[in-house]
Amino acid sequence: MALLTRVQIDAADDRTWEDVPVPEWGGEVRLLGLSGTERDAYEASMVRVGTTGKVSGVNLLDASARLLARCIVDEDFQRLYTDKEVQALGARNGKVIKRLYAKAQKISGLGKDAAEDAAGNSEPAPSGPSTSA
Repeated sequence: MALLTRVQIDAADDRTWEDVPVPEWGGEVRLLGLSGTERDAYEASMVRVGTTGKVSGVNLLDASARLLARCIVDEDFQRLYTDKEVQALGARNGKVIKRLYAKAQKISGLGKDAAEDAAGNSEPAPSGPSTSA
């Protein structure tokens, strides 16, 4: 296999997304997998840093909504929720948030499914456009 150039890497359409039915909300939402930078920012938001600059704990408050705020996008792939609007999203039905969070984790390469995918123990995530539930 030939080595890729930067131009080829930059031109690759490698972000995955999925339209997910949410009957409780009366329609579907589009979840876009995180970019590398977005994933790092999300993971960094999970860490509490103490006054000495060292990790002092884990920040789980609105963790599901924080991920979803980064992943729920419109038809033009623009975020529907900003980081400042996470609490509004987190106030929605917990069952729905949990279901969408699991999907967002999977398409972003986070969580248990990501570890299994990396180990080759599960089906690969769909790449590109998908309308599966």
